[in-house]
Amino acid sequence: MNQNAEYSAVNDAVRGQFFRKVWAMTTPYWRSEEKGKAWTLLIAVIALSLFSVAISVWINSWYKDFYNALQKKDEAAFWQLILYFCGIAAVAILGAVYRLYLTQMLTIRWRAWLTEKHFTRWLENKNYYQLEQGGYTDNPDQRISEDLNKFTTNTLGLGLGLIRNIVSLVSFSIILWGVSGSIEVFGLTIPSYMFWCALVYAAVASWLTHLIGRRLIGLNNNQQRFEADLRFSMVRVRENAESIALYNGEPNENRRLSSRFGMVWHNFWDIMKVSKRLTFFTSGYEQIAVIFPFMVASPRYFAGKIELGELMQINSAFANVQDNFSWFITAYQDLAEWRATCDRLLSFRQAMTDNEERAPAIDVQNLGSVLKVHNLGLDLADGRHLLTNADMTVEEGERVMLSGRSGSGKSTLLRAMGHLWPAGHGSIRLPAARYLFLPQKPYLPIGTLREALSYPQPGDTYPHERYVHVLETCRLPHLVARLDEANHWQRMLSPGEQQRLAFARALLYAPQWLYMDEATSAMDEEDEASLYQALIDEIPGLSIVSVGHRSSLKRFHPRHVRIENGHLVDQTVTA
Repeated sequence: MNQNAEYSAVNDAVRGQFFRKVWAMTTPYWRSEEKGKAWTLLIAVIALSLFSVAISVWINSWYKDFYNALQKKDEAAFWQLILYFCGIAAVAILGAVYRLYLTQMLTIRWRAWLTEKHFTRWLENKNYYQLEQGGYTDNPDQRISEDLNKFTTNTLGLGLGLIRNIVSLVSFSIILWGVSGSIEVFGLTIPSYMFWCALVYAAVASWLTHLIGRRLIGLNNNQQRFEADLRFSMVRVRENAESIALYNGEPNENRRLSSRFGMVWHNFWDIMKVSKRLTFFTSGYEQIAVIFPFMVASPRYFAGKIELGELMQINSAFANVQDNFSWFITAYQDLAEWRATCDRLLSFRQAMTDNEERAPAIDVQNLGSVLKVHNLGLDLADGRHLLTNADMTVEEGERVMLSGRSGSGKSTLLRAMGHLWPAGHGSIRLPAARYLFLPQKPYLPIGTLREALSYPQPGDTYPHERYVHVLETCRLPHLVARLDEANHWQRMLSPGEQQRLAFARALLYAPQWLYMDEATSAMDEEDEASLYQALIDEIPGLSIVSVGHRSSLKRFHPRHVRIENGHLVDQTVTA
């Protein structure tokens, strides 16, 4: 998460909007097409959770009879109560197994639904592109993969735990209220004093727990971000292994990775320090809780007002009430992690919302049969102007070459045509016809070569003969036998082969308009000429807008438009 998103999350919490936003993220699933199965599973899990509370109440009653039997040395009652306990334990085990199983089933179904919705939203409105370009959020893969998993798991775990604790608290408070008796302190009689002791003990400890551990929310948030940044840096090394090796860049990459890990290291040390202080307190609290009920109940026992079985029942009830009152303490680290997870998801969703609601600076629409650029301005993030009030019309069937100095805005103009450029003004009217963009670096999805070739269409869109024909036409006959081989083709093929494969893709798709951004930069002139000629011969009437530098391209583009000093200068190109 970037700093702006972090500050936004903090401000949201201050304004009381955090839980409203989490509620808005949580509730759609329970009203979706999955609601029938979701509510059935949730009700079943809640019922089993309440059943486990009933088992605990049952065992509490058993404690009284069991310890009284021990005190009276009643062997027959002892063995009878042992058998009775075995029956209770068998039922408890069965309930616990199915509670876990159904909870996991509900968790994975909820996660699957949320993941699919976030996949769809991330890929819509060019969110995946704009968020990366604008730096609005980091590591969206982590948000969708890890954070959604943690969100569903922790939300259900904490929610069901809270419900179980509330029911258990009410049940054992009734028991403790009835068996703890009263005590006189400074002439004042306190009824059911054990209940009030448990309440005060847990309340003070909860307050101290929050004071000690509240930094964990921000630290957990940072830890997830730093870990994701480290993984991303290592992936970058893998993706660019050849270039790094040729540059002998290993020492530089080592420093870069070590720097990323240093952030993980230092933040984790901060987590360790806070966790150490918190564990000191919570462990001491839990240990004292073992003897605390005996200490406060012992006066009545030694006074002969209660028997051993009642003392043990009071101890069990007190432990349950105190434990339920202390839910905030025991769940604090999980709550801190849940809060950090929610902050990351909310900032991710807000970044997508901001992008979706941002009015496009450049009006791009698909209308008519010609390409029209009117009063177009293209700006960079630093405010520099690439184009100023540019106008251009490309008729159907024309082949136009865009050229200019490096950085003059040629590729940016194509990005604007592709709805990708956010800064500027003016309008672009693209023809309402079948079109395709060929970037300088083609995208080849991991999978079969057939799927990479027909992308973005399914691999079975065309007959086998068409795939063979376009591969041979684009000078890739050696790949025909590998059409159904699954591989990471972007690593397997050379840059020139990748660009030839992109031309084969264009021949398959047969667009009416083709926009190319230095799509032959990795080819030699012979391959370039062969592939351009194939496009012209096999797709009659094809309109082409190409960005290029080479003079060899001029003979395939009767019209030449050059970008000079922020203006489009139309020129006539002769072969």
